[in-house]
Amino acid sequence: MARREPRRTDLRARSVLAGAASAAAAEVERALAVSPDPTAAAFFDVDNTIMQGASIFHLARGLYRRKFFTTRDIVSAAWQQTRFRIVGVEDPDHVEQARNSALAFITGHSVAELEEIGEEIFGEAMAHRIWPGTRALAQQHLDRGQRVWLVTAAPVEIARILARRLGLTGALGTVSEHVDGVYTGRLVGDLLHGSAKAEAVRALAEREGLDLARCAAYSDSSNDLPLLSLVGSPCAINPDSALRTHARERGWQVYDYRTGRKAARVGAAGAAVAGAVTGGAVAGLALRRRLR
Repeated sequence: MARREPRRTDLRARSVLAGAASAAAAEVERALAVSPDPTAAAFFDVDNTIMQGASIFHLARGLYRRKFFTTRDIVSAAWQQTRFRIVGVEDPDHVEQARNSALAFITGHSVAELEEIGEEIFGEAMAHRIWPGTRALAQQHLDRGQRVWLVTAAPVEIARILARRLGLTGALGTVSEHVDGVYTGRLVGDLLHGSAKAEAVRALAEREGLDLARCAAYSDSSNDLPLLSLVGSPCAINPDSALRTHARERGWQVYDYRTGRKAARVGAAGAAVAGAVTGGAVAGLALRRRLR
């Protein structure tokens, strides 16, 4: 029997659904923002833009230490994601499996539990990795009376913690389905990645009355070109080579807070994370190396 290839319309629909779900989840932050400039805002990617490294890795490592899953689970997730990258998208069943395994490590746990542990993990592993330069850029927008959102493929619950701890308006992140406050292991739509980020920002802009031509967006990855191209003031932070080239060709602002050998190392890690996208791959491969 011939395999059915995923249609572009299916992928587009998933991105739209993921974006709408993330924008809806961000609505709870509305009351926190009082802004004299209500039509302008800034959107910041998280991994290697706001903070060094991958937030999902730090989350997974913290959950591993708290016995959320075993080493065998990690290796299995890493294999699934690696196979997905090698095989590609020809097998729809595997694509679905890879998509739903991205946040499978929280299946059966409660939203409240993840949020409580996320607060602890932020203090343990994330707070000292915030880039001061990017944090200062975010503060400039706040000082101008503009709202500032994080936009990330990480779970929206973790993204909200980051936003709250940094004093930002709110966050858009991947929405994992939960019933009666307990995670089912399925995503709502898709990971908030690539075009899904742009969909989320577009939906939020419509809901909040934002003028995207007056908005700014910041990222380190060429995967976020749909988001960066959506706003009037795109900016590359610690960019990968493809984004750096794209930004220079179009006259976008570029900030790089890395230096020398460290820049090369972090840049390579950022590219790998952006390519893997899913938490299973990032957490699995990194922890597998650490456990050897």
